[in-house]
Amino acid sequence: MAEVRLQKFMAHAGVASRRQSEDIIAAGRVKVNGKTVTEMGFKIDPTEDYVEVDGKEIAREKKRYFKLNKPVGVISTASDPKGRKTVVEFVDDIKQRLYPVGRLDYNSSGLILLTNDGKLTHILTHPSFEIEKTYRVIADGRIAKSDISRLEAGVELEDGLTAPAKVEDLSYQGARTKFLITIHEGRNRQVRRMCQAVGHDVTDLMRIKFGPIKLDNLQPGQRKELSNEEITRLKDLKAAEE
Repeated sequence: MAEVRLQKFMAHAGVASRRQSEDIIAAGRVKVNGKTVTEMGFKIDPTEDYVEVDGKEIAREKKRYFKLNKPVGVISTASDPKGRKTVVEFVDDIKQRLYPVGRLDYNSSGLILLTNDGKLTHILTHPSFEIEKTYRVIADGRIAKSDISRLEAGVELEDGLTAPAKVEDLSYQGARTKFLITIHEGRNRQVRRMCQAVGHDVTDLMRIKFGPIKLDNLQPGQRKELSNEEITRLKDLKAAEE
């Protein structure tokens, strides 16, 4: 999660106004993770750092976890310099400031997670953890079994050979091919580029699963807070890496 200035965190937590919080910091009354802080520009992670004022802990921000069916034409970042609609606008009524986990390209739809859990976001997005993501693909043309084998083995892109993918539920719909593909990398527009590499343009791309979390029946633009069971599955991922 993005860091915030200590005085802002204190003000949001109801300790005092931002100006009064600065005075409290300057007086040496605040500790972060056990160390006294007097620097005005000091930043903390609201979900992870332990903050005390006069020896009493300030409650850390409650961690929230949502899934959203991102519509086509929405940016999967916290802000956009071009003023386009972003995924955080679908959760802007939530008290905690949430951030998208990874990205889903502008022309694609489907599952994106939003949370203020920075450690979990790192695990879900860092390449070394190899978290699987599954997409429903509709591509032009009737993709041959030999091309599917290439996707599964890995295809050469301009930024290198992709890791092996898993392709399933292959079906033909007239002059188009529909299938599911699971990858664990997170390169820019990776699935689209993989399909182009074997000679087929993607006409529709929807992410339906991210790690243990499924899109289920969420409609475009609809969000849902994760269930306790889903949160447990995510925390099991985090616990396995700690």
